[in-house]
Amino acid sequence: MTKKIRDLTSLVHQMAITNTEGVYIEVFNILFEPIRKFSFGFLKSWELSEEVASDVLFMLWEKRQQLLEIKNVKHYAFVAARNKSLNVLKQHTGRELLSLDEVDFDIQINTPSPEAIFIQGEMKAKLEQAIASLPKQCKLVFQLVKEEGFSYKEVADILGLSTKTVDAHLVNAMKKLAHILKAEFKLA
Repeated sequence: MTKKIRDLTSLVHQMAITNTEGVYIEVFNILFEPIRKFSFGFLKSWELSEEVASDVLFMLWEKRQQLLEIKNVKHYAFVAARNKSLNVLKQHTGRELLSLDEVDFDIQINTPSPEAIFIQGEMKAKLEQAIASLPKQCKLVFQLVKEEGFSYKEVADILGLSTKTVDAHLVNAMKKLAHILKAEFKLA
């Protein structure tokens, strides 16, 4: 994760210095999908979440010179995505807040036999079901910490929570996932 952040930091620096659209495209490719998935958690609309992600990334391009002063551009982009998503929610009332539809996980099995491929798919589906059954805030914290690699402090800042609350949500999520998966796969 730190290599990805370092790469993003150097790309943003290069984008600000050279004003090169090709570098912006690299930044876009790194951040678009994670921001889109994050925004979808608020909006429950792929179309609206794509608009938010595009708007946030365009804002990064417009403010590329100012980005040199920002320590963690990914964190900055996620805060901007949260704010933009909440503004979109105000415009589109009646939508549920802080809910994730799906989180992709790759569970690696070393043997590529058909049985192993089937088991891998089944395990992935069970894990996705278990994650979907988590309370909304737990799912969001789980995604930001485990999938996006944010620190507890960054997640707390993004969601407006204390770090202890983030920790409590993550512990709760991990306990529930372990319990569900142990029961599902009849583990001791």
